[in-house]
Amino acid sequence: MIKKTILLSIVILISTSIVFFSLKFYREVAKKTADILQYKMEISSEVFDRNGDKIANFVGKEYRLYVKFEDIPPKVIEALLSIEDTAFFEHNGINLEAIFRAVFKDLYAMKMVEGASTITQQFVRNTVLTKDKTLLRKLKEVILSLEIEKHLSKEQILERYLNVIYFGRGYYGIRTASKGYFHKELDALSMKEIAILIGLIKAPSFYDPTRNYEYSIGRANRVVTRMYEGLNWITKVEFDDAIVEEPKVFRSTKTQNVAPYVIDEIYRRIGKNLPDLRTNGYRINTTIDLQLQEILRTALQNGHKNITEKQERRKVDENIINKLNGASILIQQNSGEVLAMLGGVSYKDSKFNRVTQGFRQVGSSIKPFFYQSTINMGLSGATLLYDIERTFKYSNEKGEDEYWKPKNYTKKVKGVITLREALMKSKNLATINMVRMVGASNVHKDLIEYGFKDMPSNLSTALGSYATSMYELAEKYTMLSNGGKQHSLKLIKEVSNKNGFIIFEETTKTKKIVSPEQNYLVLDIMRNAVNSNSGTGKRARVNGLDIAGKTGTTDDGKDVWFNSFTPTYQLHVWFGNDDNTPILRGAGGGSMAAPVAGEFYKELVKMKPYIKRRFDKPAGVRTFEFNGVIENFTDVSKPPIKETNEIRDDALIF
Repeated sequence: MIKKTILLSIVILISTSIVFFSLKFYREVAKKTADILQYKMEISSEVFDRNGDKIANFVGKEYRLYVKFEDIPPKVIEALLSIEDTAFFEHNGINLEAIFRAVFKDLYAMKMVEGASTITQQFVRNTVLTKDKTLLRKLKEVILSLEIEKHLSKEQILERYLNVIYFGRGYYGIRTASKGYFHKELDALSMKEIAILIGLIKAPSFYDPTRNYEYSIGRANRVVTRMYEGLNWITKVEFDDAIVEEPKVFRSTKTQNVAPYVIDEIYRRIGKNLPDLRTNGYRINTTIDLQLQEILRTALQNGHKNITEKQERRKVDENIINKLNGASILIQQNSGEVLAMLGGVSYKDSKFNRVTQGFRQVGSSIKPFFYQSTINMGLSGATLLYDIERTFKYSNEKGEDEYWKPKNYTKKVKGVITLREALMKSKNLATINMVRMVGASNVHKDLIEYGFKDMPSNLSTALGSYATSMYELAEKYTMLSNGGKQHSLKLIKEVSNKNGFIIFEETTKTKKIVSPEQNYLVLDIMRNAVNSNSGTGKRARVNGLDIAGKTGTTDDGKDVWFNSFTPTYQLHVWFGNDDNTPILRGAGGGSMAAPVAGEFYKELVKMKPYIKRRFDKPAGVRTFEFNGVIENFTDVSKPPIKETNEIRDDALIF
């Protein structure tokens, strides 16, 4: 009797201990339920152009594009359940029948040969547990699955599961895989494509369709067969179509970056304020137009190739040839929106953005602003200017006398020419004499008003010694291309968080600086520089399209520019060596940069045949014939009665 009592006590003690420790184990494991419920997936941010086309992704450790349950097609759910967990909507997190079947097979084989994981268990395993095939891990998985089913609906579990699961090639989540393998959203997938994605879950690497296409197709066929023959969830027509289909698959990078200079610039602008940019699912809508970006890329690369071929014919040292680079920016001047940006000819060779980070002398690119200033003071295209050489004496920093004798690009002088011809042909000497005529200090004040920062008050700036970035120069040029109104530039339209709320919008500032009438006088001369056979920008000419332009070339051909605009678009092109050495003897913006603009505009009118082709002439601009030449005048810039050409030397500083 005593022995029975002792034995019973031991049994009770052991049973109680088992129950106690089981409950304790259950509670300890169940605490991880909160970790699963609060599990934060990394969600990559997406960048789009103005038409909704993908530019790139900002990706952290995991590349994931999140999809909500209501946006997952029913066929995706059916395919998943057919092969992974047919009884999903019937069990409470675990499938006892499947567990017993798996245990029997494992015991028979004396090792783990078959799992019995429900979708809920797989979800748990992929969030807080390992994939080790141990009894302890399996017990934890069962407990957590039971707990999760108490807190989440079946639909919530499916949504989280299909977003957390790995599909190979760095793709986390089914939408990511759909975009990566097929370049499609989920609702555009065929039955076979859905089956391929679902088939990947079992072994993402082995069934990777970009590596083992036949195995992937075979696995997909088993999914489709199960849906038709085993469950009757699809029709015979759907089954027959799916079995024979062989979808095209793509090898895509995770970032899918098709405009890297743009993406780098966006990150520089918002990355500091959004430290979770790569992991919290933002949507960045930009002003970029990828179609125009691609046209401009081709034109810039062709221009670069033409210059290097010319260098090779001239036997230029290969080291110098390899230093040549280029950049370009396209904007919509009436809004300031950046449509295309190329910070270099090849991002692979150089990630430095020469549009926003480069700082180069602009050469004669700045001349239109000097002419705008003097025209605002009453000069016109008919005003006569002296195209003659002068020597200027000035004192250097040591107080010593030095001399400056500027020359025209062609080294030739014509004596007296009109202001129109001076700007159209980019005459250095006439420009300097024009500035002296109205007073250098007066022009300098206007240039500061136009936004040129730290502009030195000396005559050499009229010939382009001033240095700035292409981005800032383009912003200043909007005054010339937009009827006297200057726009700040805009690259980012808006940034939305993963819940769709806008958290950032990039705004533009507009400043009216010049009247449309006075602006038109300069615009018309710049148009003449392109459509005239003697204009410096003639190689940018496109039949049927008004283009106004200005070339720019710095000393010894270190920088060549072409700055241009149509009634709708404004384009800047630059070439130069990164070490600031000369490109080539005789290098010029008209011969090297202008053809790039011409090629771009030709392709532009093919792609957008209905764009505005002609500039509007303001009502206040009147046209007269003066000395046999048709010229424009306004109430400010009146037809000249008598030319005095009095030269004023006030405030001439070096």
